[in-house]
Formats: sequence, structure tokens, C-alpha cells
Amino acid sequence: MAIEIEQKSPSDGKVWGFFKLPFRQTGNNTSTTSSSTSALNLQGQSQPHVEGSNHHGSANSVSSVAKSLLPTRRRLKLDPANKLYFQYEPGKQVRSAVRIKNTSKSYVAFKFQTTAPKSCFMRPPGAILAPGESIIATVFKFVELPENNEKPMEQKSKVKFKIMSLKVKGLMDYVPELFDEQKDQVAIEKIFRVVFLDPARPCPALEKLKRQLADADAALEARKKPPEDTGPKIIGEGLVIDEWKERRERYLAQQQVEGVDSA
Repeated sequence: MAIEIEQKSPSDGKVWGFFKLPFRQTGNNTSTTSSSTSALNLQGQSQPHVEGSNHHGSANSVSSVAKSLLPTRRRLKLDPANKLYFQYEPGKQVRSAVRIKNTSKSYVAFKFQTTAPKSCFMRPPGAILAPGESIIATVFKFVELPENNEKPMEQKSKVKFKIMSLKVKGLMDYVPELFDEQKDQVAIEKIFRVVFLDPARPCPALEKLKRQLADADAALEARKKPPEDTGPKIIGEGLVIDEWKERRERYLAQQQVEGVDSA
């Protein structure tokens, strides 16, 4: 069979002989031809299968890439949305504030991170918010003195802050380990860039910063106060006894007066 395939003629080459072979219907080569035809059919069937598998894999790759390009659905609304403003006071610890609101329909935990943990921190560093609940957090940062070749207020691009979110099942105690246990479910809400403001030059951003810091201080004071007792007031045992003693003394005094008058 192989010898017949490889025979050459003046007009037909090796390749043409190969393609002619399945159509030969001689009696002696019927089984051989059928086998060759089956082999060709299998070869033809196997090739699209491989291509189909590659196509499926390519579709999955395209799908994953498309998902990565889609904007992540945010669970939190942040104000300010992109930048954290600080008053530029070199050598001092300054503050900023960000309002965090849960805009989803489930409980959400948030966590704060910074590229400069030794000089920056956030209060609270994390919490769990109910649907629709909001909190205003205070961010503290130490402003380093400018170096010799550095102009004032050029440190704004050196430090960044990140707020992450995680969907939780319900109201629970916040622990940072929640984000380590469910890394796949953690979403980066925003990476803030630091912007310094000159306290001697009033501007809308500076006025807004002062208002937010005042709101943060008020919220902190409110959290420090003990909750008001709105339940029914229970008279202590001592008060009841004192009132009973007063009534008995008045009764005895009245009896003594009536006894003297009758005598």
C-alpha cells in the first residue's frame, strides 16, 4: 500500500497519489481503502476537536479578560472620592477625614491600609457597616520636614492610602483577620493620593476638610457618651423603705396627737 502511494508518474506526484487513494475501488484493496478512508475520517474528526478545544479555551480566556476589564461593583461610597487632603504643617501630626457609607444590600466590612504605617494611621482602622450605614473616619499623618533639595508640599505623591471591603454574613465583631481568611472576596474600593493644602490660603477643599474634621470630632464624642436609658425607672429598695418610714412616723405622730386630745 505504501509503495503504491509513493509511486510517481510524469503527471502525478506523491501528493496527488495520496488524495486519489481513498477513491480506488479495486476488489483486492477494498478493505485497505476502507481502512485508509476511516483513518482519514478519524484524522479529519480529530483535528476539529482539537481546534474546538482551543476555541473553548480561547473563549474562556477572552471571557476572563473581559471580566477583568469591567468596572468592579463598589460596596462603599467614599467622600472625598479620590484624594485625602491634609494641612501642610511640617514637623506636626495633621488630620484628614473620609466618610464611608455602605451602599450595598448586605453587611460590609472595610479595612484601611497605608504605604507608611509608621507615620500614618486611621481611626477606626476598620469596622462592619450595616446596609445604608455610614461612618466618618479620621486619618492621622505625620508631616516630615522637607529635605534640602525638596520644595515644600512635594511629599503628596509619596504616601498612599487604601480602603478595602469585604461582604460578610451579618453583624459581627470586626477583626482584621477576616480579610486574610477570605482574600478572594476582598475588593479594593479606592487608593487615595495625599494632597497637602496650605493652611494660610483658604480654598473650598480646605473649608470642606475643616467641616469633616468637626463632624468626625462630634461623632467621636457621641461614641464616648454612654447610651441613654430609655427603659422604665425602678425605685431602689432604700427609697421604698425611706418612704415607708416617713409615712409610719407621720401616722404615729398623728395618733399621739389624737390620744392627747381625747384624754
